[in-house]
Amino acid sequence: MTDNVFSAHGLTEEEYTRILGLIDRAPNYLELALFGVMWSEHCSYKNSKAQLRKFPTSGENIVQGPGENAGVVRLDRGATVGGDLCAAFKMESHNHPSAIEPYQGAATGVGGIIRDIFAMGARPVALLDSIRFGTLSSSRNAELLRGVVKGVGDYGNCMGIPTVGGETVFHDSYSGNPLVNAMCVGLVHEAHIFKGRASGVGNVVMLVGARTGRDGIKGASFASEELSDSDPDKRPNVQVGDPFMEKLLLEASLEVLEADLVVGIQDLGAAGLTSSGAEMAGRAGSGVCIDIDKIPLRETGMEPWEIMLSESQERMLMVVEPSKVDHIAAVFEKWDLAASAIGEVTGDGNFTIKRGAEILASIPAKFLTDDAPVNVRPYSEPEYFRKLSNADLSITRNSNDIPALLLRLIATPNIASKRFVYRQYDSTVGVRTVVRPGGDAAVMRLPGTEKGMALSVDCNARYVYLNPRRGGAIAVAEAARNVACTGARPLAITNCLNFGNPEKPEIYWQFVQATDGMAEACEAFNTPVTGGNVSFYNEYDGVAIYPTPTIGMVGVIDDVAKAVTIGFKHQGDAVLLVGETLDELGASELHYMLTGRDEGAVPRLDFAAEKALHSFLINTAPLLASAHDCSDGGVIVTIVESAAVGGLGVSLKWRWENLSPAAALFSESQSRAVISVEQKNLPAVLDALSALPYTMLGTVGGDRVSIEYNGAALVNCPLSDLTNAWRSGLEAAL
Repeated sequence: MTDNVFSAHGLTEEEYTRILGLIDRAPNYLELALFGVMWSEHCSYKNSKAQLRKFPTSGENIVQGPGENAGVVRLDRGATVGGDLCAAFKMESHNHPSAIEPYQGAATGVGGIIRDIFAMGARPVALLDSIRFGTLSSSRNAELLRGVVKGVGDYGNCMGIPTVGGETVFHDSYSGNPLVNAMCVGLVHEAHIFKGRASGVGNVVMLVGARTGRDGIKGASFASEELSDSDPDKRPNVQVGDPFMEKLLLEASLEVLEADLVVGIQDLGAAGLTSSGAEMAGRAGSGVCIDIDKIPLRETGMEPWEIMLSESQERMLMVVEPSKVDHIAAVFEKWDLAASAIGEVTGDGNFTIKRGAEILASIPAKFLTDDAPVNVRPYSEPEYFRKLSNADLSITRNSNDIPALLLRLIATPNIASKRFVYRQYDSTVGVRTVVRPGGDAAVMRLPGTEKGMALSVDCNARYVYLNPRRGGAIAVAEAARNVACTGARPLAITNCLNFGNPEKPEIYWQFVQATDGMAEACEAFNTPVTGGNVSFYNEYDGVAIYPTPTIGMVGVIDDVAKAVTIGFKHQGDAVLLVGETLDELGASELHYMLTGRDEGAVPRLDFAAEKALHSFLINTAPLLASAHDCSDGGVIVTIVESAAVGGLGVSLKWRWENLSPAAALFSESQSRAVISVEQKNLPAVLDALSALPYTMLGTVGGDRVSIEYNGAALVNCPLSDLTNAWRSGLEAAL
């Protein structure tokens, strides 16, 4: 077999030699195609698995950690029917497909993550997204934004699943390679959780849902390559979604799961039937035999390798007892969906493909899954790291025209309101949404209890680029802080680790450092990792994106009626800043706006101070009128957002002798939040703050934002001017 044959399947010569040693013969074309997709980075995590093992993955509330369709965390131990109430949740990427076909790429990314959730037996109740694009001065980036937002919105809206939160970020590093990360959360009782295992020799393997076509073939391999100017030719790799069919698939699947008709279930995502069948067999230690003549097709003349690698959407693989096949087929027929018996579970441990009596491929399943390569790549610190951390920040620190800086900053696309995005999403369908998009975290009501869950996604990629270890830790800290600001206790995370080519030592260094920082933060905050996704090779014409380890956080709040929001509420309420502000303008939005450069020291993160802030916010939530974390843009941006959302101005006056006005207002020091408190509750809140650093800033009221600092009037702007600038900034950029 020539080099270009195995390289065409994304395999290296070393990997091909490894295959020869495993199966002790030359693989045929179909078998090589199976190895190619299963050993791709997208399916095997061969370049990340060793590092991911450092994550904490167990804890008091963890029901299911990494290794299944989705992680599961316990929310309510008080539930009685079906056991404790749990959340199944996961985040995945659909970056490369969205770069080629933004609408379908984003839509099918949402569809795939939804299937991961109901494959656990959970009913999906919430979607979140983290989407990133190049700067909007490029018309292509604007088109990508519009296409992705419409794709996310249309699919979620048609499914009747609310999109309740997310983030939208713009930076030149994402030009050509946008990031589209989708998170889904579902509810399930612990006793009703299902897993993707092909157990029970003689049990039947059923393919349910849509028919199989040629769309998405080799999509997993495509996701494991860099993009370039030639990639419009790869449009056939992008899947096509049908949310109306997925809605039928969701309801039919949950019906047969609730009736206990299924032994195991798996979504057909990347690598289609190949990954689902091999992974289900591998987890159970069994074999699976599939007859491709029994697979319903929507196109004629499909080759065996096309059938097995197709990533046609809205399909699931089920393992069922023979006596229940007809019952399942009847349920799916009722929902106007196909349900075909295409194979069986075997005891030989092999993943076998046949056509009638003819064996087309037969490989031990564990060779495709457990025996995939695990690479520990060489890495080295990039040249930019030390250089950029020691940048001169004096031009930013000494900026004096604070009102002009503020009006300009809050209108930049990264700071401005993301109403343009989330208004295209239905955030309230299902009537569980208590806190809608636009705040620190979404809050959803849990059925049959006063409790709720809080959901957030977060990552500051500029921080991660400039200091990967600290930036990775801050991503976890801010996601937890967002949840804590609502009064919820952070429980666990999922993640989507978006990086460039891991074969480049400086990129792999970013990955190792960032994940080490994440692991430290997860340990510190007791928020284990339940699973997620690694997306490497995010480069365009050889230029990598900024390292972006996106964090999805789930928390629980005891009384959803007491959830705290970011907007100021009452005239006369006291406004306080909790946490310490340092001269930390490095890596800040203000410095980037003024210089166009990403540079400077990333703000420090003290785990103890961060945890203390979380505890304060959670324990005093019933006493707070509002709470909003300080992050991008500093305390002044936090104040303007709380005023704009609440429709109330503020009059603030405080002194810090050691900070310039720009540093005082725009520093992005961590572990801080702005709170407002009714006067009657202020003594109790101050008592709770006795061990924490805090500053009395002033009071809520009026129709202006007035700030006096160290005896000088810095800001005195009509709230309407600030609100208009903030709300219209993104639309104006478009």
